[in-house]
This record gives sequence, C-alpha cells and structure tokens, in this order.
Amino acid sequence: MVNFVLVAGARLGAWAWDDVVPYLRAAGHGVYPLTLSGLAERRGVLAGQATHVQDIVSEVERQGLRDVVLVGHSYSGIPVGQAAERIGDRLARVVFVDSSVPTDGESFVSAWPDGGAAVKASIAENGGFWPLVPAAHYDGEGLTDEQIARLVRGSTPHPGATLTEPAVLAGPLGELPATYVLCLFAGAEPDEDVAELLNSKHWRLVKMNTGHWPMFSQPRELAQIFIDSAVE
Repeated sequence: MVNFVLVAGARLGAWAWDDVVPYLRAAGHGVYPLTLSGLAERRGVLAGQATHVQDIVSEVERQGLRDVVLVGHSYSGIPVGQAAERIGDRLARVVFVDSSVPTDGESFVSAWPDGGAAVKASIAENGGFWPLVPAAHYDGEGLTDEQIARLVRGSTPHPGATLTEPAVLAGPLGELPATYVLCLFAGAEPDEDVAELLNSKHWRLVKMNTGHWPMFSQPRELAQIFIDSAVE
C-alpha cells in the first residue's frame, strides 16, 4: 500500500480527482486529494509559489504519511516536483500528469513563447488572479459535454503569483523516482525539458491516448497508471 497525494492543475481543486479516487481506494491505497491555497474551497487567497509547495509538504506531514506517491497535473507539476525533494524518505515516487516540471530559478510561464507577458498582463488586469477560461478551451480534449460543464462549473481563478514566481530546487530533478504521463492529443513527444529528464534511469514515460484532463476523460486508466507506478 502507498499513499497518493493528488494535486490538480491551474484553476482546479481536490474535487477534480473525484472519478479517480474510488479506483485507488478499491486497490487498498491511501488517497489524499489536495486543494492548493487560493483555489476551490480555499479561493481568494493570494498565494505564491512557495505557498503551494508548503501546502503539499504540510499535507504529507499533517497526515503522517510515508510511502508517498506525489501526483502533479499540469501547472501543479511545478510545486509537486519541489515538494518531492522536501519530504525526503517519505517519498516513494512522483507522477507528473501531462505537467510542467520545475526548473530551479524558473517559473511556470518562463518557457512560454512570450516569456509569460500575456499571462502576467491578464493577472494584473484581474486583481492578481489568472482568470477562468470558456468552455471552448476544453474542446478536442476527449471530454464529454457533461465533463466540460463540470470543469467550467468547478474552476476558480488561479492565484497569479504561483505562475510567475520561480521554483527552488536543491538538487537534480532527474534523481527523483518519477513517472511522466504524456497525453497524446497535444502531441506524440514530450517537451524538451521533460525529454531530457526521461534520459534518467529513475524516470519512466507512459502515454495516454487522450487530452490534457485524463482524470475526467479516462479516470480508470489513469488510476491504473498510478497503481502501476507505485510498484516500480
């Protein structure tokens, strides 16, 4: 048995894992979906990147968890990758779900073509939060109309500083035991930074033939990937 700490991407909270949790619990694992500061039921807080990292570390410590598999989806790969370093021997594995990965000194938007200028402008115009997206944002991602409606209904504006503040890593990310889940609707090959990390003997690539939100489009298959990763 392992303990899964599940962290969804930008604008989402613990609720995003509702379809995945039952499969993990049925397999006998501990499951701890986590809402980061400023989102969902914790909305309104002007959290920074370090706050989100601490949210994850604090959950592991508060629950007294060991044999931890940290799961980060999309944006949350950045705080999850940092938290993985900080929980030490409590960590069993990290699973990055179609996510960004942290680079020391770089932010979520650093690698964007415009250096994040458009995102920063949007945050400034919206009171320090990255605003919501319309339903059309989720088109072509293998989602049903009902799943898109759930995403739109449950999303909250995302605290902007978490996207623009740099990650802080003490050591090479490639030294952590990790699985990267690549969702193929966005492309058949991982980004350059992920591809480099996959050269590490500690990293493994798994591909899913779906879009960027597999916890909605293929929850059972995603849960099985998590379970398989726990025994590697």
